[in-house]
Amino acid sequence: MSALVEAGPKAPQGQTISDCGQYLTFMLGGEAFAIGILAVKEIIEYGGLTEVPMMPECIRGVINLRGAVVPVMDLSARFGKAVTAVTKRTCIVIVEVDNGDAQQVVGVVVDAVNAVQDIAASEIEAPPSFGAKIRTDFIEGMGKVNGKFVILLNINQIVSLDELDALAEAASGPPATAPGPGR
Repeated sequence: MSALVEAGPKAPQGQTISDCGQYLTFMLGGEAFAIGILAVKEIIEYGGLTEVPMMPECIRGVINLRGAVVPVMDLSARFGKAVTAVTKRTCIVIVEVDNGDAQQVVGVVVDAVNAVQDIAASEIEAPPSFGAKIRTDFIEGMGKVNGKFVILLNINQIVSLDELDALAEAASGPPATAPGPGR
């Protein structure tokens, strides 16, 4: 289960992941989600995490992926739900996202990976403006697969490093100040 999916070439500049038509579908909290396949590098078995102190709750820790330190995010916790319970089907999807000038590799914990699905542009609806159980800016669209909706995620927005830095600062609290003279 070490490398079930190897991503193909990246989308040309200016083309969004949703234009590509192939999505990795997975389960999270009993709901079906999908990520554009071009953002997916590989899928690995859950394990080998090292916890890092003072990180936001959604960051489970880091893993060593062929010598590189890769942060691992719990998607369920990122969506404001309970932390994912680890089962034998739990895995880490390694994704590569744009981080300004560079690419950032991040692992995301999911309950179970389903399959790679082709979803035609005509089968993708706009994200709902209300009623979603997760932030609407995390949703790229709603794809129809076998008569059911799959939530297409905007992985760049979900793993936004600027927002995660702000969460980490909030989790660590205000900086400690040294007492002044005479205290």
